[in-house]
Amino acid sequence: MTSESSGEIVVVGGGVVGLTTALVLAEQGRRVRVWTRDAVEATTSAVAGALWWPYRIEPVATARVWALRALEVYEELAARAEQTGVRMVDGVLGETRLDEADGWLTGRVPGLRASTAGEYAGTGVRARLPLIDMPAHLPWLRERFVAAGGVVETRTVSAFAEVDAPVVVNCAGLAARELVPDPSVRPVRGQLVVVENPGIDTWLVTTDAAGEHAYLFPQPGGLVLGGTSEEDAWSLEPDPAAAEAIIRRCAALRPEIAGARVLEHRVGLRPTRPAVRLERDALPDGRLLVHNYGHGGAGVTVAWGCAEEAARLACG
Repeated sequence: MTSESSGEIVVVGGGVVGLTTALVLAEQGRRVRVWTRDAVEATTSAVAGALWWPYRIEPVATARVWALRALEVYEELAARAEQTGVRMVDGVLGETRLDEADGWLTGRVPGLRASTAGEYAGTGVRARLPLIDMPAHLPWLRERFVAAGGVVETRTVSAFAEVDAPVVVNCAGLAARELVPDPSVRPVRGQLVVVENPGIDTWLVTTDAAGEHAYLFPQPGGLVLGGTSEEDAWSLEPDPAAAEAIIRRCAALRPEIAGARVLEHRVGLRPTRPAVRLERDALPDGRLLVHNYGHGGAGVTVAWGCAEEAARLACG
């Protein structure tokens, strides 16, 4: 039986959005293959610090709906943290007022409150949110997908016409810029530093008066420090000066970080777009094409909500 006649769906892209979308489809009983240029562990998603929070994503109202659905899933997955890589961790969103978060998170985040002076020197919100260890979570997604009958194939796609399936789901992220083509997809470069954790067990996210980001996420493999947000920057090489600045900003928040041994440098390119593209389209030969890309720095945050909507579009 050819894939044209088998009703198969091919998901192009093996990052967190692509894998989650493929998993939802496979667990609905569809025959699904993922075509990914890079191994799951080498995708942009693998670099993410991965705190659940809708960062750099539009439209805001819809993104919050997708994010809240993902929050439900992550809360369930956190019960098996060692397998899934998902933990519920306390922390502070700096430079955020309670009324900014309370409106849409009321009743969804237990204990949501203004941070105390001992927790953060400025105005902030204390919350218990999902923190995802991507080196563990991505392989877990892949294994659950395969267990549901899915297949992962390492393939580079230069045109959707190459895909031999009646339904194609485009989760190509930054590659959608050339593949669609869609020039509105642009990279926002993010650099992280992983250091030995000096005993920090809460996360912190801040932005200073100059717009510089500082965040620290306690992950099993070390304390992840960030970060940068450079628009239209394509380099994947770590910048030593940027790394030093990241450590300096984070150490200003938690002085014990200053002497921590550096374990790793990471760089990823967030696939930003004026708004997420999640809609049905058609290939020139009439086959169904579903777009699910442009999630910026919030792919992990909205993955499950977007995956379920993409699955409805693919099967509707």
